[in-house]
Amino acid sequence: MQRLAAPPRVYFDNGAAPPPEPGRSRRWRVLGWVSIALSALLVVGSLTAYGFWRRLDGQITRENVDDKLGENRPAKLNNSINILLMGSDSRQGENARYGTEEGERSDTTILLHISPGGDRAIGLSFPRDTMVQRPSCKTRNGGTQPGGLSMLNAAYSIGGPSCTWKTIEAITDIRIDHYVEVDFTGFKRVVDALDGVEICVPKAVNDPKAELYLRAGKQTVNGDQALGYVRTRTGGLGDGSDLSRIKRQQQFMASVVNKATSQGMLTDPGKVYGFLSAVTKSMKTDNRLTLSVMQRLAGSMQGLSAGKVRFVTVPVQAYPADPNRVQFNNALARPLFKAIRQDNEVPQNNPGPKPPAAGQAGGRPGGARPGPAQPPVPPNQVKVAVYNGTPTDGLGQRVADQLAEKNFQVVSVGNTKAKSTARTQILYGAGAERHAAALAAVLPGRQPRPSATARPGQVYLVIGRDGANVAGAARQVPKVAGEIRADQDVCAQT
Repeated sequence: MQRLAAPPRVYFDNGAAPPPEPGRSRRWRVLGWVSIALSALLVVGSLTAYGFWRRLDGQITRENVDDKLGENRPAKLNNSINILLMGSDSRQGENARYGTEEGERSDTTILLHISPGGDRAIGLSFPRDTMVQRPSCKTRNGGTQPGGLSMLNAAYSIGGPSCTWKTIEAITDIRIDHYVEVDFTGFKRVVDALDGVEICVPKAVNDPKAELYLRAGKQTVNGDQALGYVRTRTGGLGDGSDLSRIKRQQQFMASVVNKATSQGMLTDPGKVYGFLSAVTKSMKTDNRLTLSVMQRLAGSMQGLSAGKVRFVTVPVQAYPADPNRVQFNNALARPLFKAIRQDNEVPQNNPGPKPPAAGQAGGRPGGARPGPAQPPVPPNQVKVAVYNGTPTDGLGQRVADQLAEKNFQVVSVGNTKAKSTARTQILYGAGAERHAAALAAVLPGRQPRPSATARPGQVYLVIGRDGANVAGAARQVPKVAGEIRADQDVCAQT
């Protein structure tokens, strides 16, 4: 009988976080621009020429924020991508026509979550007036501002993108990978590069303050009109509240995504280049969002369609101390944050390992012919040791929790030393063949293999880079009341 390799040596998780990866304006609320970054990622995968990428990359402004985020950050539990999207109300340069207010603020905060495999995305809007416990932040002049209770909007004024980034991580426990910021002029530039964006208004709008004049019904707006549409408070659209405006701006974002992913756009190289050039000229990002990172992200998202892009608002409720403020509705917000944090879907085009041939490593000992099939034992009689063989911190615990929910006995959770296992494996010791079959029943496509050096009666799950989908486990971010999908008719959402 040929001896099989022992399960990888592991060290066990100790619960510690992984090391760190490398005043306001009430007149200007720009939320619709954030669709720019999302739309760029949706279409850029169709263009792969290196010279093209280099030209676009050279137009992006980048900032190093690593030293401002601190070390006490949330763990990353999967291979999703979380991008913080912010809108700046700066009046510098081309933005001077919109007023002379001092300082720079962000009245826009959206967390764009792209699921592992790139086949789904959700944009989570945070109302600017939400009262939160802000952590201490490094200020723009090099000092430190102590943390405390404040509006979410205040974080940007104190420390710029890094303070908003740090605050969102602290209040959601979701690890953010990158940020993207766009100002007024950039927003208009991108809308015009799309040859306008379709909206639908329930009645005619005549709003001199926002320089916005629209007829009732469905129509296509240019950059100047779009800016007025997403920021107006007095045009009779909605009830004038920030939450009502967020809903309208999400509808606009959905329309941008739909336009950017349409066949007419994707099949015209000139339009695609003009759109992406406008996007990159308008972006400010962290310096880790490099050319190679954008290329990998774009490649992973080629299967993402408008119907799989959603926009939701964090559930909030009245803030008792001030009727002009809101606070999280924790009964609804916390489960939503958890679902995004634990979104563990992996690409479905990665098949599990093929059943090993008889007489070879992974086959039956000695190449014996299989006997009659034995029924699997109940999950509560199966002892499973879960090992994470990937660089994704916390993935082992995530899968272990899913197995525990199905009544498996998870006896230990750890990491393989090398973290370089290609394929997920189910290994078992003497007398545990039926136990391994029970585990395989909830991990479709995984063929159990005996291991001569495994503990008798025990099953080992080694998670590889192709992931471990526990059948029936809730992985997708749940639907949220009032959410907007990018492929819906614009008038149906009005």
